[in-house]
Amino acid sequence: MMRKLLLLLEGGVLVVGLLVVFVAWQQHLALEQPLNLAEELMLEVPAGATPGGVLNRLQADGVLHDAFWLRLYWRFNLRGQPLHSGEYSLTPELTVRDLLGLWRRGEVVQYSLTLVEGWDFRQVRAALERQDKLEQTLAGLSDAQLMASLDQPGVNPEGRFFPDTYRFVRGMSDLDLLKQAYVRLEQILAEEWQGRADGLPYKEPYDALIMASIIEKETGVPEERGEIAGVFIRRLRIGMRLQTDPTVIYGLGERYNGKLTRAHLREPTTYNTYVIDGMPPTPIAMVGREAINAALHPVAGKSLYFVARGDGSHVFSNTLEAHNRAVREYQLTRRADYRSSPAPVQSNNQ
Repeated sequence: MMRKLLLLLEGGVLVVGLLVVFVAWQQHLALEQPLNLAEELMLEVPAGATPGGVLNRLQADGVLHDAFWLRLYWRFNLRGQPLHSGEYSLTPELTVRDLLGLWRRGEVVQYSLTLVEGWDFRQVRAALERQDKLEQTLAGLSDAQLMASLDQPGVNPEGRFFPDTYRFVRGMSDLDLLKQAYVRLEQILAEEWQGRADGLPYKEPYDALIMASIIEKETGVPEERGEIAGVFIRRLRIGMRLQTDPTVIYGLGERYNGKLTRAHLREPTTYNTYVIDGMPPTPIAMVGREAINAALHPVAGKSLYFVARGDGSHVFSNTLEAHNRAVREYQLTRRADYRSSPAPVQSNNQ
């Protein structure tokens, strides 16, 4: 009787052993199979998707087979491993094991959007709308409604987002990206404000942000930012109007057609610094850290005027008489290749 029992036990162990070997072999074959692809496939994994569900979908689409063994492998070997939502790039040379590796590491395809220094908020919204990989949630919302969606009710959006390159994955929303840019601007403004120079005519960091936006629009030459800030700070201190064209242009909005006229300079808008005292009520563009730093560290000096040379740089003058001479030299007889901003840097690949 005991001998028969031992034989049965040995037979059972053998069967179990053979079953384990069979399952391991089937899983090995399933894992090492190449994906049945002739070209790259972008696999979208929505939020909440399970590995089993995605494997079944891939089998139904003919990309792989033996999804049963793969589901079993994931259940017993990768239990608790999250499946990150987003897009995965599947190429013909990948095996299923490679695919599961992508899932384990969360190597979703990333996209990028660059918000550029000097852009106004209309340009920011237009750039977001062109990103078809972003979930579009802001269409039809007013600027006020958009800021309320960012938990910033009553805040004017102009200049409140930091220009940088932001990476995102499919499934993120336009609002998600704007939150990053808003928080980034707040952090950098706070950092720069802490190290500001003494005696500046600002009541709060927002005033410095407004000034930085004017500096950003006035010059793209890095070494001039501090000097331009100095001109505007000295004007504020003596009660002289800023008289800066970019504020006039911003106040014209969509009416501006590329030509600024004498009538525009006399037109009373809340942004026309030829008409109003002090600074405009809001920033006029997005600003980089360098412009914020310049607004908080103006270069000392006596200049009260500057005029564009035509190559992107400016001539600074201490007196109106000297300024008028510079205007006659550089503005009234403009060079053929006149530019109010620096020429773009040419790429080595061009």
